[in-house]
Amino acid sequence: MSEHDPLPIDTNRRRARGAQSNHSGRFERLVREETHDGWDGPEDRAAFRTFVTTERPRSAITRNTSPDVPFDRSVNPYRGCEHGCIYCFARPSHAYLGFSPGLDFETRLIARPGIAKVLEQELRARRYRPAPMAFGTNTDPYQPVEKTHEITRNCLKVLRDFNHPVAIVTKGTLIERDLDILSDMAAKGLAHVGISVTTLDAGLSRAMEPRVPPPARRLATISALAQAGVPVRVMMAPVVPALTDHEIEGLLTAARDAGATAASWIMLRLPREVSPLFQDWLQAHRPDRAARVMARLREMHGGQDYSPDWGKRMRGEGHHAQMIAHRFRLAMRRLGLSEALPPLRRDLFAPPLACGDQLALF
Repeated sequence: MSEHDPLPIDTNRRRARGAQSNHSGRFERLVREETHDGWDGPEDRAAFRTFVTTERPRSAITRNTSPDVPFDRSVNPYRGCEHGCIYCFARPSHAYLGFSPGLDFETRLIARPGIAKVLEQELRARRYRPAPMAFGTNTDPYQPVEKTHEITRNCLKVLRDFNHPVAIVTKGTLIERDLDILSDMAAKGLAHVGISVTTLDAGLSRAMEPRVPPPARRLATISALAQAGVPVRVMMAPVVPALTDHEIEGLLTAARDAGATAASWIMLRLPREVSPLFQDWLQAHRPDRAARVMARLREMHGGQDYSPDWGKRMRGEGHHAQMIAHRFRLAMRRLGLSEALPPLRRDLFAPPLACGDQLALF
């Protein structure tokens, strides 16, 4: 190794992190790589700690027209995600901020504490028409920093006051804190939740999703939501071929027994920087499966690591993709799981009186 070659990041410095590296984002002009300083003595380098900055949001609602998702609007309280899931398709979005999709994505977070107030202003617009508001479409709204920042909770309070429908996707058990809001909204047909469970293997989960609650704990959250009257579905997202696909039937059974009434799945996606990050993880944690996993993925994406084509990117193509889809259909039918939760109501939407309105004086 020459003095200009990148040095591997020591395991102790990235303990409980998903990525193995922190390479420069694709929009950075300078290459950020660790290199030896040329001196003979050892260098002490600090561990990667979670660092949170705040952003003043100019807008709250993000719109999309993707035919692959069942919603057209969402709110993202955070940029980056401390959960550190190595397969996260949102990692490339950190490059737009001048950060690495690797370790920066899970350690350099951006919180948006004013977003609830902006959301309220946007919901009061005369032209606004209600439809389910999605949370958790990019990064997890219940990642660990939500415990102290409470940005997701503040947004839910706004939606509750407006009787606005909300659909949440999360791996975080912190959602149980907000059952007081969600149970009331669910009773009106205004809320449902998807809990992502990728594997029942606690060891694999710990390696692949280092700061996510273990699978058994997430099943307990499904149970807590169901007992509180909140419709909940289990999401096996992603399915990792040759690594987790053998768990389909067992995972759906465990989720059904916990209280889930619906199920969905998404095939592993490796857009942009996610592919090399995931392949590095495979070599470090599952070297015996690495070649097989990537062969299956390329088989499903026309020989590429990933194909972004609409209608195909979520499920893939070919014999193996069809086999997995067939297994899901059979298991869901046998277990009585639906493909979707009941539709959320829109007819209850009503902006509450704002502070300063004349009627609010009475």
